[in-house]
Amino acid sequence: MPTPLYTALVNHRDLNRSSFHTPGHKNNPLSLPQDLFSLDFTELPDTDSLFEADGPILEAERLAAKLFHAERTCISAGGCTLCIQAMLRLAAPDGGKVVCSRVLHRSAVNAMALLDIQPVWALPGEIVSSVESNPDAKAVYVTSPNYYGELLDIPAIARACRQADIPLLVDNAHGAHLMFTEPVLHPLALGASMTACSAHKTLNVLTGGAWLHIADSRFADGVKEAMALFGSTSPNYAVMASLDLARAWLEAHKGEYAALQQRVQKVRLAAREHGLSLPSGPSDPTRITLNTASIGLSGTAAAEIFRGAGVEPEYADGAHVVLIATPFNTESDFARLEDAIDLLPARSPLPGTPELPPLPPVKTGLREAVFSAAETVLLEDALGRVAAQAACPCPPGVPVVMPGEEITKDVLRFLQGYGFFSIKVLK
Repeated sequence: MPTPLYTALVNHRDLNRSSFHTPGHKNNPLSLPQDLFSLDFTELPDTDSLFEADGPILEAERLAAKLFHAERTCISAGGCTLCIQAMLRLAAPDGGKVVCSRVLHRSAVNAMALLDIQPVWALPGEIVSSVESNPDAKAVYVTSPNYYGELLDIPAIARACRQADIPLLVDNAHGAHLMFTEPVLHPLALGASMTACSAHKTLNVLTGGAWLHIADSRFADGVKEAMALFGSTSPNYAVMASLDLARAWLEAHKGEYAALQQRVQKVRLAAREHGLSLPSGPSDPTRITLNTASIGLSGTAAAEIFRGAGVEPEYADGAHVVLIATPFNTESDFARLEDAIDLLPARSPLPGTPELPPLPPVKTGLREAVFSAAETVLLEDALGRVAAQAACPCPPGVPVVMPGEEITKDVLRFLQGYGFFSIKVLK
């Protein structure tokens, strides 16, 4: 009998590529016990229940809260998506305005539509001023780090939120490990009220494992109800157990991420010597983001060279290759990566990314735009229409139009420049 998905996974495993992508355990047998399959149980009298936790799940959450210095921590087997949904529900249970960074995951857009939240969009450098100019906002929602590892100025945003007496919610999906870097860069330690941390991305956790950390006690009591509103009633116990195991591992190996930083720095130096540009601003010290356009190569082309050399990246776009390293990458992995970097041909730099157009005017609410009837039209016929989807060229990784916004001439030209041919619009 055919087993297409299972067979594809086995075939990929047998390629034996060095994993510089999620999940953070890298399939390293030292990262997790090998008997988790035998622990695939369900809610039983002695195994507790995720959304009514009063036994071992609650104790596992308490231990995680202690490690991360949180007022309360909750386990998610539904990934960071469930944590994001719960954060927004806690901060704006009746909908209303939320100041939002333009850089965000689509799960947040969908959650806002479901909760009838009206986002006030702001580019990353405009968030503090947007807080000050929207005194009726119920919260601020940002993503830090982003996919490239770039970090926002969380302390400055947190100060603005405290002055406005509103919570700061941080999608920290790619930064669960930042509590253990030197210096500590985790947004919870820098003033965030709540963080959604996709532990499986950078820690030794099975895919789907995440933590919702709460620092503001005002939101601690209702968190299980908020998560139960969106979460599955059949959470995977092996995933939850891997979170508990990762927490125990972190307690015993707190210096591993500092050691990882040093190894990543060697890779970065090798990349610079090869002519590659790296992020210039504050960034995750364990993330490897290579601007391959600086040596005349698209990120997607560079990724193919890496794969041919036995290295599987996390992500590639027209200008970058992103690689996720964790303590479970071996020295052989890093040596293979450095050899792959040496294989990249160096030419004249590619043209720079065009400047983002101004944010387009909002014509209808996000909820209405997401749930109304829509159609797909050729981009050339979309001028003046209202978008029913987000359009996010990569790079720069910032949506140039969101659901409910008008497709202006500037937006049209920008999308055409990135090879967009069609877009979904409201009827």
